[in-house]
Amino acid sequence: MLGDTFLILFAYGLGSVSCGLLLARLHGGVDLRQSGSGNIGATNVARTMGKGAGVIALVGDCAKGVIPVLLAQAWGSSVLITAAVALAAVLGHLFPWYARFRGGKGVATALGVFIPTLPLPLLGGLVIFMAVVAVWRYVSAGSMLAAVVVPLLAGILVYPWPLVTVAGLIAFLILVKHRSNLQRLLQGNESKLF
Repeated sequence: MLGDTFLILFAYGLGSVSCGLLLARLHGGVDLRQSGSGNIGATNVARTMGKGAGVIALVGDCAKGVIPVLLAQAWGSSVLITAAVALAAVLGHLFPWYARFRGGKGVATALGVFIPTLPLPLLGGLVIFMAVVAVWRYVSAGSMLAAVVVPLLAGILVYPWPLVTVAGLIAFLILVKHRSNLQRLLQGNESKLF
């Protein structure tokens, strides 16, 4: 029980570390919240500091999800605890305690938690994401659609209910965090990828 609690707290703490903000500090103190879209995620890092920095931010934010989930699985945690660890990592990214709970949009960290927990549904989500970005070049639209597809496929493929439920919660949170993007998409003035 104590080990499970530690894993959940560790996941939240690691999830709270913003790779985008760390890269911005190393990049001469760029203020991501005042640049580009104002988001601290990989897409805005790429727009503000270049594609290389964007890739580093993406990999770092993804790793924040992969690492705690793999630790939970290696620890022999139940599916319920593993799902809680996955959710905690994403919540850490979305609502970091040190930044007045104003974090990123959670897509890369969600990708990280789904790699070891929902690989087949994630693959379906990635196909949708790549298709949307390839055709329309809207990362936000691809991210939102992929987020919704993952729990739907997880349910269809009969994954354990804690993982399906957490995937649904994560999808809901990603949609909530993308409210402004959705509004811009409807108005026709959302930024495209490069």
